[in-house]
Amino acid sequence: MAATLHVGRGRRLLRQLLREQAPSLTRLFFTSAPCRRGHPQKKKWATTTPRIPATRMALQIFDMNYGTQFGSLWPSIRISLLSEQKYGALFNNFCDVKLVTQQLEDLNAIDFIWEAQNAVKDLDSMAEQGAREQVLSPETQTELCEPRDQPVSFISPNIKCYTFPRGDISLFPQAKPDILGILGYYLLNAASVLPVLALNVQPGDLVLDLCAAPGGKTLAILQTGCCRELAVNDISASRIDRLHRILHSYLPEQLINKVKITRKDGRNWRDLNDTCYDRVLVDVPCTNDRQSLKEEENSIFKYGRKEERKMLPMLQLQLLVAGILAAKPGGEVMYSTCTLSQLQNEYVVEGAVELLKVEHGITVQVADLSYFRRLFQSTFSFYQDCRLGELILPNLSANFGPMYFCKLQRLN
Repeated sequence: MAATLHVGRGRRLLRQLLREQAPSLTRLFFTSAPCRRGHPQKKKWATTTPRIPATRMALQIFDMNYGTQFGSLWPSIRISLLSEQKYGALFNNFCDVKLVTQQLEDLNAIDFIWEAQNAVKDLDSMAEQGAREQVLSPETQTELCEPRDQPVSFISPNIKCYTFPRGDISLFPQAKPDILGILGYYLLNAASVLPVLALNVQPGDLVLDLCAAPGGKTLAILQTGCCRELAVNDISASRIDRLHRILHSYLPEQLINKVKITRKDGRNWRDLNDTCYDRVLVDVPCTNDRQSLKEEENSIFKYGRKEERKMLPMLQLQLLVAGILAAKPGGEVMYSTCTLSQLQNEYVVEGAVELLKVEHGITVQVADLSYFRRLFQSTFSFYQDCRLGELILPNLSANFGPMYFCKLQRLN
């Protein structure tokens, strides 16, 4: 009972108890010290103790946890998180393509996906030519002909995202609507595109975005032009409203009508929908590290939300399990967060794989995404010691992320 008392009320009760039992102690602990320069003594105490701002609380917790997790890397990550985030421009294929492409290229921005794919193709061509002509040294041949986990075609097609080169901190202007009222690009953390690329949406796929709002990844999925059907879900009414606004700003009406939007608790998806999907994106709620250090409003680190924060890994586990259950045998599921926390990343994946095996008899295989690390290392800073999936670290020269993504395949 005492533990639940309001701080101010508890102090008043303590003061009353001391007055009754030890007046001298009351004067000692609750009387203000004499003030210098003749200022009057304060006669009233604040009814509540000052609360630490949510942003400062987040930083203290990150220092404690991430300092241990990342060791000597943490100071660099820390200052990057506290610095201005770098953005990418997700290209909208439903706009005036020629005009918007020219606008972005005039800013000296580059499509990092196209650049990476062409760099790999060039290396492959060099390796093949070297093998034919046998003019390369054995060391060079080994480097260029290194086996790759997946070919370039194993990423979702048609997605374009423009960024400024490493070290360039230029900002993109807000996109302007064209003659049809459609915006040419969507500004987002460019690392947010990687989970969608790795999801490998292919023509004719049934796709589920289980925790879709505010809509950046949903928009990226639609850019592929591959979805036979896209089911989009989120539990929050306000976030669903924002998703609706984004879709109407970037898509023609006939395409919006093909997107099936629901507002349900994603944890119970299989009880509410019996469709089996080829691809499922589970972009779960998380501590949202960068935003938590910048914004007080709606912060998970606010006073009174400690229990909610402690339950996040359980919520994430339930959502991931629901996403895998919604996938058909052989289907692929992408789990992603925007936190550095191992507890919300690798541990959730491990827990879901074990739970599905024990409780449902379902075998899940975690995919090797190290190919993405090699493909996009010139744009992003990857964490080399990530045990499962891939983690993008904030870095001053490429200040994207954090972004964690891990692909799982349901085998039976």
